[in-house]
Amino acid sequence: MWWVQPFRSRPFTEIERDASWKNSIHLGTEYAALLVDADYHPPGTTESLPERGGGVAAIARISGSGAFVPPTAKTLAFSGYDWEIRQLPSDRHGLNDYDARNAWVDGDGHLHLLLTQRDGRWTSAEVWMTRSLGYGTYSFDLRDTSQLDPATALSFYIWDNLGADQNYREMMIDVSRWGDPVNMNGQYVVQPETVPANVFRFAIPPGLVTHSFRWEPGRASFKTVRGRDQPREEVVAERLFTAGVPSAGTEHPHVTLLYDRAAPKPPSKAVEVVVEKFVFLP
Repeated sequence: MWWVQPFRSRPFTEIERDASWKNSIHLGTEYAALLVDADYHPPGTTESLPERGGGVAAIARISGSGAFVPPTAKTLAFSGYDWEIRQLPSDRHGLNDYDARNAWVDGDGHLHLLLTQRDGRWTSAEVWMTRSLGYGTYSFDLRDTSQLDPATALSFYIWDNLGADQNYREMMIDVSRWGDPVNMNGQYVVQPETVPANVFRFAIPPGLVTHSFRWEPGRASFKTVRGRDQPREEVVAERLFTAGVPSAGTEHPHVTLLYDRAAPKPPSKAVEVVVEKFVFLP
C-alpha cells in the first residue's frame, strides 16, 4: 500500500529555488516522488502508483535502506480486556508520533490517554484490543470532554486491517471540533465519511457521558447518553445507519487521542482524557 506524505490534508511538497526539496515521511520499504500539476489531487492511499499523465509529469522510486527493528509490544489491562499500546507513527488525521508513556490505567481501573510534547514533538496516544469481538454493543464511559482543545481528536472505533473491501470495517464515535472552536464536538461515522449520509454531528454536553453503538448485520445504532446510574437516562444524541454498514470480520476496537494536523494551530497545552469503563455486550 502507498500512503501520501506527509499528510492527507497537505500532500504537497514545495520545490526550492535551487530545485531541492525535503519533507517528513513514515518509515517504509519503498519511496516515490511525483512531480505533479498544481491542481492534481492525489489519493490518500493507493495499491499502485499512478501512471504518467493526467497531472503527473514524472515519477521517481527508490527502495528503503537499513533495517527497522520494531519496538517490543506493550499492553495494558482495561475493563477486563488486554489492549496493545501504539508506539509507531500513524497518518491518521496527519502524521502523528505515539509514545507508550501516554497510555496507562490508574488504581481505579480507568484508562488515561495523554497528548503532550516530548523532546519538542507532539506525541499522541492509542490503544487497541488484542482480540476481535464482532457484532454486539460497544460502550465507553467518558469523563467531561466538553472543553477539549479544538486541535485535539478523540476517537472510539473499530478497524480491520484485512477489510479494505469494506472500508476496513471502520465505524466510529469522534469527539473533536476539527480545529474550529465553533464546530459541534461530536460525530458518528460509518466509513466512507465522504458520503454525507454516513456522518451525523451533534453537541456533547459537559460532564460524564456514555457513547455506544449497537452493531448488527446491516445496521449500526449509535447513542450518547448523559451521566450514569440515573433512574432515567438522558439521551444526548442517537442515530441509526442502515446503508453501507460492514459485516463482521477481524476488526478490533481502538481508542485514540491525537493532534489533528489539519487544525490551524496546535493544542495550547497538554491534553488528558479519562475513559472510566468499556463494556461489550454480544
